[in-house]
Formats: sequence, structure tokens, C-alpha cells
Amino acid sequence: MKINILTLFPEMFDIFNHSIVGKAKEKGLIDIETINIRDYTMNKHKKVDDYPYGGGAGMVMSAQPVVDAIRDSKKANKGKVIFLGPRGKTFDQKMAEELSKEEELIFLCGHYEGIDQRAFKEVDMEISLGDFVLTGGEMAAIPIIDSILRLIPGVLNKEESHQDESFSDGLLEYPQYTRPEVFEDERVPEVLLSGHHENIRKWRRLQSLLVTKERRNDLYKKVTLTKEDIKLLNSKK
Repeated sequence: MKINILTLFPEMFDIFNHSIVGKAKEKGLIDIETINIRDYTMNKHKKVDDYPYGGGAGMVMSAQPVVDAIRDSKKANKGKVIFLGPRGKTFDQKMAEELSKEEELIFLCGHYEGIDQRAFKEVDMEISLGDFVLTGGEMAAIPIIDSILRLIPGVLNKEESHQDESFSDGLLEYPQYTRPEVFEDERVPEVLLSGHHENIRKWRRLQSLLVTKERRNDLYKKVTLTKEDIKLLNSKK
């Protein structure tokens, strides 16, 4: 996958040079290029923002450098242009899965009080990370891009690594344990030490159901329970 990130702060995306995504870049599985919107401004002082018409607090990113940066990026990247902003559809795992199937994507990071409305003619979709305010689009772009890239085949060591994680099947992930077997008098559940794979699978499924019901009842209500799920839940009553 090829990703272009249009931003005023390219250095913020150095994080993608490390860990799992960094290794995927080295393998040639993904290509991430940051593009500084400031390089496209025609203002002699390199300004990319101005005061909003009609008054109000803060500054607004000018249309000209944003539009020119997008159009230049499109010469080598034919993917959807995605703006990170509060008016967009809230990002979730399903959206991550859909976007991970794309070959190319362009992410536009806003800043200040947003971008001039006239630049939106170049935008294909708008995504929001949630109902809260961030300093800039960069803060939202990093987790969104990361969640998309880790779904690309080969990025993780094993494809199963993301299939059992929270939200992959609509549920939160089951509790995880590692060595030592006993820590501060608390033992690892016996079933996980048994080596009985079917019992372990059932235990993990039950724990996912229980933790989702307790912590994210909104997600739990959307899950279609199987006959086995109902049997497992009844066994806890």
C-alpha cells in the first residue's frame, strides 16, 4: 500500500519508521511519504493560514496550498483523499478493514481552526476519531493509519495476530496472561495451563462476551449470539 500524508508537521510521522510498521516499510510492503503543505504556499512569508472571514477565534488554513498539495500528490497516488476532521464518520474497525483493501490512500491533516471550505472539493471522505478535540489532524492520522496498515497481509507475523484482537469480531479481547504462573498470589486460570485447545477457545470466547457486556454494552447488544455463546453464558449463572 502507498500512503501520502499531507501535513504541516512531517516529523510527527517518524513514528512509522519504528516497530511493526517500520519493519513492513523495510520489507517493501508499505510505502509512506509525508508531504509538507507549507512547501506549496505561494505566500512569500510561507504562511499557510489566515484570519477567518466573519470573525472568530483562531486561524484557518488557506485553500491554495492545501489544494495544490493534493493535486500534486494525485500525480503519483490515485487513492482516495481522506480529511481528518470532526464532521466525518467516526472511525471503527470495519472502516479500517475496508480501507486496508485499498492500494493507495492520501491523508490530509488539518490544523488551527480547520481548512478553507473551498479545499473540500478535492476531498473524497472525512473521518473523525471521536467526539473530542485534538490539536491537529496529525494526532488522529497516526492511530488511524496504524490500524489500517496492520491489517495488510504480511505486516504482522501471523494473520491470526489481528483476528483475535478487540473489535475484530465485534467483541473486546479476552484477558491475556504470561509468565510467571503466579504473581502476588494471583494464579493464571487453570484452563490456560491445561493444553486443551478446545477448552481454551471456549474460555476465551466466554471471557470476550463477559468483558464486552460489562464494559461496552453498546457493542454487546449488536452481537448475534450463537447457540454455543448462550450455553457458555448460562454456565456462568
